[in-house]
Amino acid sequence: MSFRVAFIGAGSIGFTRGIMRDLLAVPEFAGIEVAFTDINAHNLEMVTQLCQRDIDANGLDIRIQATTDRREALKGAKYVLCTIRVGGLDAFATDIDIPLKYGVDQCVGDTLSAGGIMYGQRGIAAMLDICKDIREVAAQDVLLLNYANPMAMMTWACNRYGGVRTVGLCHGVQHGHRQIAEVLGLEQREVDIVCAGINHQTWYVQIRHEGEDLTGRLLEAFERHPDFSRTEKVRIDMLRRFGYYSTESNGHLSEYVPWYRKRPEEIGDWIDMGSWINGETGGYLRVCTEGRTWFETDFPNWMKEEPKLFRAEDRGIEHGSYIIEGLETGRVYRGHFNTVNNGVIANLPDDAIIEAPGYVDRNGISMPHVGELPLGPAAVCNVSISVQRLAVEAAVRGDDQLLRQAFMMDPLVGAVCNPREIWQMVDEMLVAGEPWLPQYGSAIAEATARLASGNLLPTRDYEGAARKRIKTTEEMRLDREAASKNAGASDKGEDRAVKR
Repeated sequence: MSFRVAFIGAGSIGFTRGIMRDLLAVPEFAGIEVAFTDINAHNLEMVTQLCQRDIDANGLDIRIQATTDRREALKGAKYVLCTIRVGGLDAFATDIDIPLKYGVDQCVGDTLSAGGIMYGQRGIAAMLDICKDIREVAAQDVLLLNYANPMAMMTWACNRYGGVRTVGLCHGVQHGHRQIAEVLGLEQREVDIVCAGINHQTWYVQIRHEGEDLTGRLLEAFERHPDFSRTEKVRIDMLRRFGYYSTESNGHLSEYVPWYRKRPEEIGDWIDMGSWINGETGGYLRVCTEGRTWFETDFPNWMKEEPKLFRAEDRGIEHGSYIIEGLETGRVYRGHFNTVNNGVIANLPDDAIIEAPGYVDRNGISMPHVGELPLGPAAVCNVSISVQRLAVEAAVRGDDQLLRQAFMMDPLVGAVCNPREIWQMVDEMLVAGEPWLPQYGSAIAEATARLASGNLLPTRDYEGAARKRIKTTEEMRLDREAASKNAGASDKGEDRAVKR
């Protein structure tokens, strides 16, 4: 088989190298074309060197085309994988630090809350440009597989306004599936699940083992688990009050709802500091910063390590390679995908991006009808969908009034801030994001003038309830194995073991 796969944001070492390993473990794909593109030439060069060395070591006759010219990479591409982070770590830092001045304490800040909304404004502006290039130079039947967050907002914009068939992909369902099997004392392959909702708020509405529905046993099983009972307190409390387990980690979930991070003195009751993903303030920013610094510092040693082997038994859990395999070979793959709802989940809006079970084979991607979510989980999802819709429309139109309304409607922001504080916080975030927000030119000029007027609400010099300092290179060198694992991981929260 021969077709072209293009990676946008290929300088993302974890995703790019891992998905390449997964894709080229498929025997039929030994002759595909691969193109990498990134706006950062240095990162692109390093990742290309590593991936080309892996390819050569596995005896494949594939030469990666690496270019900072995105249109060149996209020419004729049948599949496009996107892992961009618009604004990089500099912009990410403002997503965390500015809201903290107003008391909004986020662990991740890439899906909802103040950080996720602004991340979406930057990302959607870039994704619509990417979609234009895809429409003009990629293959006519191209499929965009989006890994970039905020997943629902980005995928929504691409499908509705970008004119490109787009499926969003995430690994949250797989991780929760593994946890559920563990607390029930079963192997993951023995537990069948149906999980439905929206990205990062997907609910395990059916859990079966040998025909028996075990959903009702889950709360007791999690409460008695020696680790999860301490590290997943938010998820367990949501399970207790809504009746169903949610896909996303303790730290992620805590910032999507209004109840667990609104009072600084209570945040510690709901999180665990053994792993950043259990709720650490700005934890994802910290590990991403450490990972990038370590990769750039230690890159020569990475080139001396054993290359990755392209073997079926070493494939990861990311959906992308399996979707392409199903479409090209006809082998059936079942996963959970982010697509336009169109009635799949009956009590969520048709235009929303939902996450639900899907099947892939040579005939395409099929999304079976799920029906209605239980009322409580549907209500949680619908609140977030309202925020997403406002944020998408704001980004597409460059409408800062809609943007401010998205902030107002966000559960955590609304729980912490009053309207005047929200208006001023948005002003600060717009000005800080000016290099990546071309659609907001006039709004940013007006916000700049307001901030310069001196008639401002007081803010706090606040580090958050549970923030850790970013490690220095010297500190990371003391545990090189851990530093390299973090730098090379696509999922930086995969190792959630409690370290005490």
